[in-house]
Parts: sequence; C-alpha cells; structure tokens
Amino acid sequence: MPAIERFGYNAPAGKSLEDATRWAAEARLYWIDFNADRAPNGLSDWDDARIRAVRDLSERHGIKYGIHTLSATNNAEIGPFVSEAVDEYLRANVDLAAQMGCEWVIVHGGYHFGDVERRRDAAVARLQRLVEYAAQKQMPLWLENHNWEPDEAEIHYIPDNVEELRWFLDAPGLKDSPWLKWTFNAGHAELVSDKVGGFLNAFGVDRIAQVRLMDNPGTYEKHLLPGEGVLDFPNIFRQIESAGYTGPYCLDFPGTDADRIRIRDEWVKL
Repeated sequence: MPAIERFGYNAPAGKSLEDATRWAAEARLYWIDFNADRAPNGLSDWDDARIRAVRDLSERHGIKYGIHTLSATNNAEIGPFVSEAVDEYLRANVDLAAQMGCEWVIVHGGYHFGDVERRRDAAVARLQRLVEYAAQKQMPLWLENHNWEPDEAEIHYIPDNVEELRWFLDAPGLKDSPWLKWTFNAGHAELVSDKVGGFLNAFGVDRIAQVRLMDNPGTYEKHLLPGEGVLDFPNIFRQIESAGYTGPYCLDFPGTDADRIRIRDEWVKL
C-alpha cells in the first residue's frame, strides 16, 4: 500500500489555501489541489505579498500545490467569443500556478451534446495550444479522465473511456510532450466497461502523475466516501501499485476532515 507521504486532498471550496495548508500539515497530507475560480482563492485574490507568504508556507511544511481548473468550463467549446474566453481562462490558471510555484494544473477534455467529432477536435486543439503555453511557463498539465454520463443525458464528458483518452494522449504535440501527464480518476474509470484494469492495460503508469480516489454507486457519477459505494479499494490499489505506480494519491471525496484522516490511515494500514 502507498506510504502516508503519497496522500493529498482537495482544498475545500471557500476555505483559504493558507488554512487548508495548515490543516494538511497537521494531518500529514502533502499534496493539495485547489480551485482558483472563487474567493478566497480566486484568480484575482492573489497579490505579490500573499503569493510570497503562501510559497513560504508550502516550503516550510513540505506541501506541494496544484490548481484544479473547473470541469464545468467546457474545454471542447466552439462558440465565438466563448471559445477564446476558455483559452484565456486556462492560460490565466497556468500563469497563477507559475507565480505560486505550483507543480501542476489539472485540465479536462470538456463535453459534447452529441456533436462529438467537432467537439473532440476543438478540445484536442485547445490542449495542443495550451501545452505550448505551459511549456513556456514550465508548468505541467495533468489531464483528468472524466466521468461517464447516462446515454439519455444531454451532455457527455470526454474523455471518459480508454478510446477517448487516446484521442488526447496520442495526439500530435501531446503524445510526446513532457508537459502533459494524466491524472487517473479511478472512480471515473470504474463507471465504464474498461474499469481500472482496462486503463492500466492500455496506457500503463508511465504517464500517470496522480491517482484520484472516491467511491460511487457504480452506475452514475456521485462522489461518496469510500465504503459508501461499490468500489473495491484494496483491489484498486493492488492493480495500480503492482503496475509500478509510485506517485501521489488525491482524496477526492466529500466528508469531514476526520473522515479524510480516518480513511487515509485505514488505507496506509492495509
């Protein structure tokens, strides 16, 4: 099982990154994902003094930061004006991450409305542009595999399965880029027929930068506490670790601070 130093968590929305860091240091969680869409950690909430203070806090406690962009922002956007705004939004997150000394920015493929081909092309092209920008800023991008939506749903996220993840990881300019890695959402993987094992068989672990963990009912997307859904976490850890993965895990589930510590400790003790 992974050592305690490999676990991190999502900073709760509405909680300052400073407070999230102090709690993480006490809880021995060493990797923090935070979203920069709203106060107190929004894109416009950072001046030079605060950035210096937070960088000092992270160095003092040995905690690494990354920004998790909003999945509701459609990276497969094709509309005039809106499409340009998505590019600007992503670049702004990369800029802030670079200023703060973050070590990653999590991005998504977006979603379509049945017009999958043109949305796919737009999403891949957007990531190709963003990777070039991220390389200039020396900021790694981590692409998250998304969740499956029922066939009757109006929107469908990409990529949610092995075939769709290939669209991105094997695309020109992305396939061999050292600036694009994959954040493997194990809970999302269990919602499609590929399951965790299918993703690992297809891609291995060399490009996995992070593994995200939450439970779900097995039939639709719902972030549950481990133990409240159907996922077999000991088996998931066994598959991922035996494939050679040595990177961090993100506790990506709701609940209290005490829940996060309890579940993390149970996993470490297995």
